[in-house]
Amino acid sequence: MEHAAIKAAEALMNEHRTGARFRPFASVFGIANVDYAYAVQREYVRLQMQNRGTGVAGYKIGLTSKRMQEMCGIDSPIAGMVLGDRVHGSGARVSVSDYGRIGLEFEIAVRIGRDLLLDEHQLTLEEVAAAVDAVCPAIEIVDDRNADYGGLDALSLIADNSWNAGIVLGEFVQRWPDLAAIEGVVSIDGVPVDRGSGRDVLGHPFHAVAWLAGHLATTGTGLRAGDVIMTGNLVTTKFPDRPSAYRFDVAGLGGIELALRR
Repeated sequence: MEHAAIKAAEALMNEHRTGARFRPFASVFGIANVDYAYAVQREYVRLQMQNRGTGVAGYKIGLTSKRMQEMCGIDSPIAGMVLGDRVHGSGARVSVSDYGRIGLEFEIAVRIGRDLLLDEHQLTLEEVAAAVDAVCPAIEIVDDRNADYGGLDALSLIADNSWNAGIVLGEFVQRWPDLAAIEGVVSIDGVPVDRGSGRDVLGHPFHAVAWLAGHLATTGTGLRAGDVIMTGNLVTTKFPDRPSAYRFDVAGLGGIELALRR
């Protein structure tokens, strides 16, 4: 598997370098199961870190809401890694031309305050809360490279680092309201366009963190102090088609802004 995973990861690097459209490639490289897909992801991220001279700042969890699962035709969460040089602060400006097709996802991010031991048992909300140092509103930048969602293949998506292309973080707060009950509102150029609640993320964003901790334990890794985790989209992915200003306001947590230019 190791040699085949390297070959698949090298092919992914080349596709991103040349701006190729996303294609379901799992069958081409014999990626037959989820474990294999994550092996390719790890090798792909290693090559990116080597190429970009950076490390991993944390993780993204995708497809944590029914709306997103229905959009992608997948019935379970997926995970990816966030590179350190792709972490931005509120007010960041990015160019849509830097991506095959940029998508924006509006989330609650958490920062882990202490290492979590490798343990495949499902963490409770209380155990997750005890390990979380702070939370903030956040936007994930994804690049689906003009994927055809009608023929989306989950194994290929996982291998391609679950499409993570960066994150934008608001100001972290160490006291927060009930994250299941809070509402987040997405606005474009000052006009509200969508809204969702924390309970849309597996019932509570901390359930997503618990899922990730269990997933990492099966790979022999775990969450570390300082890791930032994107817990999943409260709404559906937005695909900007023009220069615009996005804002995401989360009750009790504050707001975050991202400006898009050509």
